[in-house]
Amino acid sequence: MANLINESEIRGTWAPIIEEATGINESEKLAWMSTYCHNHKLYEDAQMMALNPNSPGSMNIGGMGSVSFPSQVGNGADVGTNGSGDKSPTLLPLAMQVAAQTIALDLVPVVPMAGPMGLLSYLDFVYEGGRLDGGVAPTYIKSESTDGAAEADGYKFTKLDKASRIDGFAIYEVEETGVHAGTLLAAFEAGTAADKGIELVKALEDHIPGFSGATGDTVKPMSREVGERTPDKLMGLSLFSKSVAAETFQVAAAVTREQVQDLKQFGVDAVAQVEAVLTNELTQSINQHILAEMRRLGGVSPASAEMTAVTLDYDMVGGNTFGDHNRRILTYILAHANFIANKGRRGAGNFAVVSAKVASVLQGVAGFVPNPMANTINQVAGAIYPLGSVAGINIYTDPTQAFESGEILVGRKGDGNSPGLVFMPYLMAESVQTIAEGTMAPKVAVKSRYALVEAGFHPETQYSSFEVTGVQL
Repeated sequence: MANLINESEIRGTWAPIIEEATGINESEKLAWMSTYCHNHKLYEDAQMMALNPNSPGSMNIGGMGSVSFPSQVGNGADVGTNGSGDKSPTLLPLAMQVAAQTIALDLVPVVPMAGPMGLLSYLDFVYEGGRLDGGVAPTYIKSESTDGAAEADGYKFTKLDKASRIDGFAIYEVEETGVHAGTLLAAFEAGTAADKGIELVKALEDHIPGFSGATGDTVKPMSREVGERTPDKLMGLSLFSKSVAAETFQVAAAVTREQVQDLKQFGVDAVAQVEAVLTNELTQSINQHILAEMRRLGGVSPASAEMTAVTLDYDMVGGNTFGDHNRRILTYILAHANFIANKGRRGAGNFAVVSAKVASVLQGVAGFVPNPMANTINQVAGAIYPLGSVAGINIYTDPTQAFESGEILVGRKGDGNSPGLVFMPYLMAESVQTIAEGTMAPKVAVKSRYALVEAGFHPETQYSSFEVTGVQL
């Protein structure tokens, strides 16, 4: 299902509605939520409600009997029972609330999907392009094999002194020396006697100084004479696409007729309360899914050993105070943010997720005068998240972490075209309400469908984590 109007029209139509309904006025969030609402509205308009499933071609709404959900639905296999055929109302206002309340969406770029399946495209620059499976060979490749110079099947592979900054793989310069019958991979494996595979060398991650300057692994420019008779070397632009499919979180709740009747005496809508609880369950599930994937990638991140943990020693010597020690946490957060810039080459980390105890320490040190640092950390008790910012890094509190936990996640939110996680919603919240035939009590079911995609070749470079021990309040 494709968008039928351009992005500016979508934004002009939906931004005022979203801002009035949710209070969101952040430009970036309004942009993707407007696109999502447009797709969602197209989906809703395509639905037909409660047509008699036993009368094909009839537009009369006949008696359908009791409402029932399908069970154990397989891929065309008769392994369960069919549902009653009702179409689920998707409730766009509920979807907007889920999107607005899911704080973890502030940590990842969001690219709405127009259907249950989609493509995520991202760009990368490689040295003189080329193909690994035949045709034109690239100028440089990298591999786990470190066998050095090799020659086979019309190719010569010369290992450079420089290794990959990301994974430590050896980088080889490729030279065609004759006619070749097989692929570049087959020639490399034959020459090195190693079954290690090969990859293209990405320019942003693994810079090769000699590519644009003097020949060889140096940082020197060419002389005028050499420059005049040397053809320009080309950078290759590669567009990569990744197929994604929406996955599902779903939850349901029921209330009794007595609850509906009795709560009305106190001005409480029981069904609305149930829907609010289900919405909270969805947002918390999505939050934890995003954070869990970030922590997994942060653990894979190639941080040096001395950056993975820090122990705070509160033995007060020479006039030290708790503030001196607690401020080290901020320094380590900044160090990991700069580490992300150093490894990923896309920019520094711009957010950190901490536990409630670490958040309390940061709140306490925010106004510590002897060691001031530019910050907007909220010092009001009860602040959960977002907590504020320090030196341009947004701090968030994860209330599901154990209070004593010292684990800190630092990451960078990209733009959807750079490495890292990308959130691709299809239906943020689809809701259906039914009345049980036996008890006549209402039941509400809500589901969310989206894809959380690892974009780029090294998404782990955009996240880093470390642990602080010995934190005292």
